Amino acid sequence: MQSTKSATSSSSENGQSLSTWKAAILGFQHLLAMYSGDVLVPLLIGGALHFNAMQMAYLISADIFMCGIATLLQLKRTPLTGIGLPVVLGCAVQAVTPLEAIGSNYGVGAMYGAIISAGIFVFLSAGWFSRIKNFFPPVVTGSLITIIGFTLIPVGFQDLGGGSATAKNFGDPKFLLIGFLTMAIILGLNAFAKGFMKSLAILAGILIGTLIAGGMGMVSLAPVAQASWFHLPQFFYFGTPKFEWSSILTMILVSLTTMVESTGVFFALADITGKKLEENDLKRGYRAEGIAVILGGLFNTFPYSTFSENVGVVQLSGVKTRKPLYFSAAFLILLGMLPKIGALATVIPNPVLGGAMIVMFGMVGVQGIRMLQQVDFKDNNNLLVSAISIGLGLGVTVYPQIFQAFPQSLQIILNNGVVIGSFSAVILNIIFNMRPHRAISPAQAQVNSNAQSQNRN
Repeated sequence: MQSTKSATSSSSENGQSLSTWKAAILGFQHLLAMYSGDVLVPLLIGGALHFNAMQMAYLISADIFMCGIATLLQLKRTPLTGIGLPVVLGCAVQAVTPLEAIGSNYGVGAMYGAIISAGIFVFLSAGWFSRIKNFFPPVVTGSLITIIGFTLIPVGFQDLGGGSATAKNFGDPKFLLIGFLTMAIILGLNAFAKGFMKSLAILAGILIGTLIAGGMGMVSLAPVAQASWFHLPQFFYFGTPKFEWSSILTMILVSLTTMVESTGVFFALADITGKKLEENDLKRGYRAEGIAVILGGLFNTFPYSTFSENVGVVQLSGVKTRKPLYFSAAFLILLGMLPKIGALATVIPNPVLGGAMIVMFGMVGVQGIRMLQQVDFKDNNNLLVSAISIGLGLGVTVYPQIFQAFPQSLQIILNNGVVIGSFSAVILNIIFNMRPHRAISPAQAQVNSNAQSQNRN
């Protein structure tokens, strides 16, 4: 009887029977998980290009609005677009440095012309890129998702220490206290709470941590007071796009890195939700991101890609339906038009976000390890594929300056641990496991046979 109740409860939380108000609250939790990382991109690029306060306000608002539009494009499956998984889209962080360089050297118009061109490339190359599915067996996808999770943990630790590792007060004891307290709240709720309250552990941790930080004088409401009440995004706010070949090539390279990372996120969410991804699913996912990037250029914002952060939210909450994500998209669109309300989310202290990120990113990494459990590691070839790719991904994340002697266009790719780890996993798997007539162990043969059977079904 108990197991029946449990199954019924699980079905209720994961299926379409999830109530509207619960889905809305879970959607808000997804929003908070990605909000700070997304706001960071316009702050960095706008600051580098010396935007004034009014321009910065528009940039942030329009960016948040477009995150909602991009998320809707990916959530809703159509014959042409949409991966149909519980995803949230945000600014591609790896685009920050290239966009700063393009904007500084060639002007804002060239920056947005390059973004539009990159979006067209992603859309047109979706069919070709979707064929790489056969190059992503469990040893590759498991390694890639492990890399995604563990390479993001340093970002969480940086926020835990205050946000800027070069600041004099980085690692201040009060920052660490608030960050670890946020972690403790999330872990405590997962350990002792039940049902819907357990699903809200991340949201509760962030809100309670922010309230406690406010009591310690770590929260400023100045951004809320300075923000306007209403702002509607518009085409070509900063100027019409200009198309400069080297800028376009640079952004196409960036787009390839985001497509690789999105592929890992797609497979991670497919594994969590129990969905088998086919070539057409990937094609729709890439096309949706391509359209989102094009719209980013037209509205003078940024390129958009699937956020890795929210994989941890899906895993930790246990709610795998898309319903909460539709609310996230709606909230993002609303916040993009109401900057004063949207600014409320910017007051969350970095240590609070850092504490939550460490939990979420750790969950993503362990999800990859769980996927690796179906790999036959008695076969040294698989062991080498996973060990080397994870090692390279983590190594580049810790010391990206190792490639500082290379041209800037190459550094865009080489400085990204996820991309380096992904490429190495795919290439090593081809070398070790996809050569003609290579003998494989009986256990791995059975895994491959099962995978082929599932793909046919």
